[in-house]
Amino acid sequence: MDNKELAMEKHRQWKGKIEVVSRAELETPDDLSVAYTPGVAQPCLAIKDDPDKVYELTRKWNTVAVITDGSAVLGLGNIGPKAGMPVMEGKCVLFKEFGGIDAIPLCVNTQDPEKIVKAVSIFSDSFGGINLEDIAAPRCFEIEAKLKECTDVPIFHDDQHGTAVVVLSGIRNALKIKGKRPEEMKVAMSGAGAAGTAIAKLLLKAGFKDITLSNINGIVTADEHYDDESLNELAAITNPQRKKGGLKEAVEGADIFIGVSAPNILTKEMIKTMNKEPIIFAMANPVPEIMPDEAKEAGALIVATGRSDYPNQINNVLAFPGIFRGALDVRAKDINDEMKLAAADALAKLVSEEDLKNGVIIPNPFNKSVSRDIAKAVAEAARKSGVARL
Repeated sequence: MDNKELAMEKHRQWKGKIEVVSRAELETPDDLSVAYTPGVAQPCLAIKDDPDKVYELTRKWNTVAVITDGSAVLGLGNIGPKAGMPVMEGKCVLFKEFGGIDAIPLCVNTQDPEKIVKAVSIFSDSFGGINLEDIAAPRCFEIEAKLKECTDVPIFHDDQHGTAVVVLSGIRNALKIKGKRPEEMKVAMSGAGAAGTAIAKLLLKAGFKDITLSNINGIVTADEHYDDESLNELAAITNPQRKKGGLKEAVEGADIFIGVSAPNILTKEMIKTMNKEPIIFAMANPVPEIMPDEAKEAGALIVATGRSDYPNQINNVLAFPGIFRGALDVRAKDINDEMKLAAADALAKLVSEEDLKNGVIIPNPFNKSVSRDIAKAVAEAARKSGVARL
């Protein structure tokens, strides 16, 4: 039985990967009167008088909603909310297993940003945080921004920011091996969607100065005007050399390649036009922009992919459980750039000097320290940046 057949068989057996388990014992009439009526009236009245007590008297403090419209599910595309449910349930399992967080999948039957924002904002008081998942660009940017304005719980689009945190962490460790600083590096990126946009912005926050993005239509440049406003925003802060052309021109003379785009579009010949011993993050899944062995043959110093069967997998599970754990622990109102940078730094530090010598730049997701260390760093950054309520 191959993985596809095994996955189908297991999903038939599981009939869902999550379930609700009661924390209250109900064995006697007294138990019932305490957990439900009439005793439950007391916490209700306490919350009415002091709304913040909802965090103390209910599970809101540890519960996250995982929201999708099914428009960009994994590499499957716009398959709809029902078809996205297995992925959302899987995400909830990861929240629980890696972060100790209760997560609920909510697949909304609309791809209208305004309707999604309205729906999520209406029920947001039931949750300690909102994780947006597999929502296509550019509407994912609008949805996230508007939800941040109208809710008081942290809003996080993992496809954007989780990816960006893990990429930045890996790049930081790759630079330790290379002995270089961010401001010395020229970065070429393929893919200017949700993940690409977030990666570019976080790298700029981390001190990188020269980033050139390209997409299917070529290099993003301020010399052009785009119908997609997110591309105009990117054009204003990237491509300082005003490069034009396609991926070939973008990577020439670059030190780092980051791909979140399409399979087999980066060639060995392109890598040979980059600066000596480049860093290659080829993260298209399941087939990367270039296979690791080819990248190495072309002179790459470090290679990372999105695949689990190669070293240095860029896997969001390294980031989002710890980020939410830290945010929930201090009742953060937001997950801001300071918290993301702190998460990337904490993740990078989990790679030992010995591993760095062997070209390993990403820790194992099953390392128990990952979520704990990220949560601690994120909580501290939330306090310092003024978004923590504890």
